[in-house]
Amino acid sequence: MEIQDYLKILKARWIIIAVTVVVAVLGALGASLLTTPLYESSARMFVSTSGGATVSETYQGNLTSQQLVASYSELATSDALAARVLDVLPLGGMSASQLASKVTASSTPDTVLFNLTVTDASPEQAREIANALATELTEQVRELETPANGGDPAAGVKTFQQAEVSPAPVSPNIKRNLALGAAVGLLLGIALAVLRDRLDNTIKGRREIEAISGKPLVGTIPFDKERKTHPAVDFQDLGQSSSAEAFRELRTNLQFLEVDHPPRVIVVTSAIPSEGKTTTAVNLAISLAEAGHHVVLVEGDLRRPRISKYMGLIGSVGLSTVLAGQANVNEVLQPTKYEGLQALASGPLPPNPSELLGSEASRALMVELRSKFDYVIVDGAPLLPVTDSAVLTTHSDGALMVTRYGHTKTNELSRAIGNLDTIGANVLGVVLALTPSKKGDMYSYSYNYTADTNLPRQVTPPVPAPLPQAPVASTTPVSPPTPAPVHAPPTRQSSPRSASASPAAGPRTAEATRESETYPRSQRPETPPRNGSDNPRLRK
Repeated sequence: MEIQDYLKILKARWIIIAVTVVVAVLGALGASLLTTPLYESSARMFVSTSGGATVSETYQGNLTSQQLVASYSELATSDALAARVLDVLPLGGMSASQLASKVTASSTPDTVLFNLTVTDASPEQAREIANALATELTEQVRELETPANGGDPAAGVKTFQQAEVSPAPVSPNIKRNLALGAAVGLLLGIALAVLRDRLDNTIKGRREIEAISGKPLVGTIPFDKERKTHPAVDFQDLGQSSSAEAFRELRTNLQFLEVDHPPRVIVVTSAIPSEGKTTTAVNLAISLAEAGHHVVLVEGDLRRPRISKYMGLIGSVGLSTVLAGQANVNEVLQPTKYEGLQALASGPLPPNPSELLGSEASRALMVELRSKFDYVIVDGAPLLPVTDSAVLTTHSDGALMVTRYGHTKTNELSRAIGNLDTIGANVLGVVLALTPSKKGDMYSYSYNYTADTNLPRQVTPPVPAPLPQAPVASTTPVSPPTPAPVHAPPTRQSSPRSASASPAAGPRTAEATRESETYPRSQRPETPPRNGSDNPRLRK
């Protein structure tokens, strides 16, 4: 990993670091408040030797005094001196070893001075013990340095400065403890953030998707809390620019996966439930219809259908009804409020969804829908729990795999792709849904380019009016012929889009009508309609 990768981890996992630092600081504060305050008092001692008659003897005496500082420091912290202090200063049952543990001796190098420091919970008692130690040390050194046959001692120690009461405790040092807790918490938080990222095996970005599945990332759908209550995006609402543009980008990527033969029958599925596949299928179909295409949305999940609920459809008849041979497609197709979009509900839930979707009737239905519509979007069941979508994908141009940011695990995506590859199904690409929309996110970026709310808006997009047809000049009046009965050939069921567009399209010529009756949809020559928005060559 590079430094940039670690910085991205810290930026994405900053909550873990912040919480760890706060906990460490609070722990340090609590420990400081619960610790008994301790005070220090120090007495300063001076070591001397008997003077010499010459300069050399005086210098030698000073060196001896410096060497004696270390010896006297050891005497000051001994149990023997502590016992002498307890004889003159009662301390409430404290033992000599306990008293000795409170005493420390420190000296400055190349000097004859050293300090006796006593630490105690009471500042007054610390001062009394330090002064008593200084007095008893002086007496003990005099006894040790005095020759056995009498005479003056060769060396001695004196109290240079008496101990004073300390005004503030030396322990605990709250500021130091808080700073130390913050530093420890920061290091621990960084370690936890990196460890959490290394142990996280969920899908979060393009590199993971392409490395695991070997398929391209064809779309990134941002998280929008409004989709919980309103799954369908209002593409005319300029305030929903982020979600709408994400599905428009997905639509464009699908159309350019294969420029010469773009996929038209698409199964939208996922590895596990709750990945956002149904919402993706609904809005993908709406976005295709928005571009002027004739689209049908098929509720292919015959176990937990949701499209009927989201789109307000009648779910009692639909896909299972057609596959069981109880109705034809034209009888069960339902219009929607979106122009150019029709829907095929799931129908009654069958006892054998996998066998029904893998039947020859299912294949024939997909072929029939392909001939009637520009795009067929099928909302399939998850791949890992059941095999419904796997067998349904073999009847389509490919599957669109939906993964949820931070929810789908890498092994789940790998298994789902492997299941499709095993049966020879085509995987068009992967869609990463419910990505965080925060700016500067670790794995995704969101750019907002909303419309200016201060400018007037159009309620509906303008539709160019048909050109008026010039009347045909006639020099001889001709009486209208008697109309003969005409038997119209059967036509497929019209969509709301075609019905609503017919008034604006104007009357069709007799020649165009005969061509449409003579040639089927897949064979008849394409005649540009008068309405420019319906011209296939002008479609997005």
